[in-house]
Amino acid sequence: MYYTYVLRSKKDKKFYTGYTENLKSRFEEHSKGLDKSTKNRRPLELVYYEACKAKRDAIHRERYLKTSHGKHYLKNRLKSYLTG
Repeated sequence: MYYTYVLRSKKDKKFYTGYTENLKSRFEEHSKGLDKSTKNRRPLELVYYEACKAKRDAIHRERYLKTSHGKHYLKNRLKSYLTG
């Protein structure tokens, strides 16, 4: 399985979207500051993920979630979570 995931920085409240084959270890890498894109935005929380059978599907989904339509989809999907 491959996973498309969205992290939210507790520091600046911005999102980071990526894909991986091992969601748990990838999140740990982000949390430990081993990824340059999120190192200075810690602490992070995993707010969304989707499972895909094929790598190409996860990549396609990641690209979509980074578009304006994808960001709108995420905001609607996470609306109750983000407003608490």
